[in-house]
Amino acid sequence: MRIISWNVNGIRACEKKGFLDFLYEQQPDFLCVQETKAQSEQLSAALLEPEGYTTYWQSAERKGYSGTAIFAKTPPLSVGVLGVEAFDVEGRVQVADLGDFVLVNAYYPNSQPERARIDYKVAFCDAMQAFCEQLVKEGRHVLVVGDYNIAHTEIDLARPKANENSAGYYIEERQALTRFLEAGYADTFRLFNSEPEHYTWWSYRARARERNVGWRIDVACVNNEFIPQVKAAGILPEVLGSDHCPITVDLKL
Repeated sequence: MRIISWNVNGIRACEKKGFLDFLYEQQPDFLCVQETKAQSEQLSAALLEPEGYTTYWQSAERKGYSGTAIFAKTPPLSVGVLGVEAFDVEGRVQVADLGDFVLVNAYYPNSQPERARIDYKVAFCDAMQAFCEQLVKEGRHVLVVGDYNIAHTEIDLARPKANENSAGYYIEERQALTRFLEAGYADTFRLFNSEPEHYTWWSYRARARERNVGWRIDVACVNNEFIPQVKAAGILPEVLGSDHCPITVDLKL
């Protein structure tokens, strides 16, 4: 089973840049997207009903903001939300029960300059951890994919020293991700690759992508008991259409 996660930074804009071509070329079992920035009535029929896929949309109440979606080859047993109103109104989480495991598609908040939303961000991280811990306690496996909006360690961004006081690298959010991992979860990419200079987001400024001055903030985590089923995890930096690139997780169930 292949799962792909991609922050598309506006699904309608990304559609014009080849989003559906990417979907049909890759043929993932599940494609989780974040930052859709659209209500269902704003979407084309091609996006709502792509050939071979069932789609699930969780839009933010605020138009043109946030939002998540899942493209599924096989319909999940159910698709729900986190169950915390403060986050659900922004369309940040989808919870898909796939039987063998629970797939969580998440768009973590941006903590914003001057730590404007750091409390909201940390509260989101804590709520996600509590939610996953409950699922694991019930005997379920969990895969949390999405834009975490956190570069966890120095090797996860090109210029850590210069960004110590930048959103996405604040110590509070990095510590929140550390707490999550130490509670019994693994960053799937780091199971296979411990090297620097692998990024998933680049600023549109100063030819950052061309120069690979980026951040690895799009992540897929599993509970430790699920690690044996993770066969590969990667990044697709050559895929354009957004300031983020897709990430992949391959499972053997």
